[in-house]
Amino acid sequence: MVIPKTAPMLLTRNLLYTGITRAKKLLIIIGSDSAIEYMIRNVDSKKRNTGLEFKLRQ
Repeated sequence: MVIPKTAPMLLTRNLLYTGITRAKKLLIIIGSDSAIEYMIRNVDSKKRNTGLEFKLRQ
């Protein structure tokens, strides 16, 4: 899993958790310690407006 230095709003704990839980046999995290630590501390979660619920109901 590559964790680039990018906009802080993209570095969330949820994204890190998703990457970890989807790994089947091995996970290698490539990124700076500071970016990974930021993700661990960042519990900010935005509401996702995907329209999925609307599409499923149709």
